[in-house]
Order: sequence, then C-alpha cells, then structure tokens
Amino acid sequence: MDAPEHLSEDAKRWWLEIQEGYAISDPGGLLLLQVAIEAYDRLLQAQQAIEADGPQVEDRFGQRKAHPLLAVERDSRGQMLAALRALNLDMEPGQPGPGCPPNRYGGMKKHG
Repeated sequence: MDAPEHLSEDAKRWWLEIQEGYAISDPGGLLLLQVAIEAYDRLLQAQQAIEADGPQVEDRFGQRKAHPLLAVERDSRGQMLAALRALNLDMEPGQPGPGCPPNRYGGMKKHG
C-alpha cells in the first residue's frame, strides 16, 4: 500500500515501515497512521523553522518572545504520540507478544 502523496519523503518512508511492519490494513488503523505521520511531518516543519529562526523571535514592537512554532512543535509531537498509542504499537524492538510486528525487523526501528 502506498503512503499518502502529500507526505514528505521521510514521512512516506516511516509510514511504509510502520504500515508494512505492523500489517495495518483496516480503515481505522490507516486513518490513525495517517494522523500520526501528518503530525510527524508538521513537527519536522516546525523544528526546521525554529532551528532557522531560533527559539525566540522579535514581535512588531521589537520585543523578544517565544517562537510561535514552539506550540506547533509541542502539539504535533503530542498528536503523533497519541495516534501511535491509539494504534497500540509496541515501539520497543525484540519484545515478543501482542503489538509486536510479525516481520523481519523483530520490532520497530527507532527514528531519530
């Protein structure tokens, strides 16, 4: 199954790895996976902008304030983790039992 076209290349790779590794094929699972990976994409976009601009920016009055995308970064991370939890995925490699994918990886690879 192909990853949604609007995702970044990094997000598409992660979507495919999770979808194939955990054999997610039901509509609800695919929707949760899409929500998780879209939040991951938004998280990366926010992090890139914060990295470029710094964690503080000047407002129109010349006052320093927290970068507005810090909230987007925090919220996107929370949305991604909530969707992954809702999928009930075991993110630790090599742990047999419920939630562990029956594939060649023996568990999920950690992304970082």
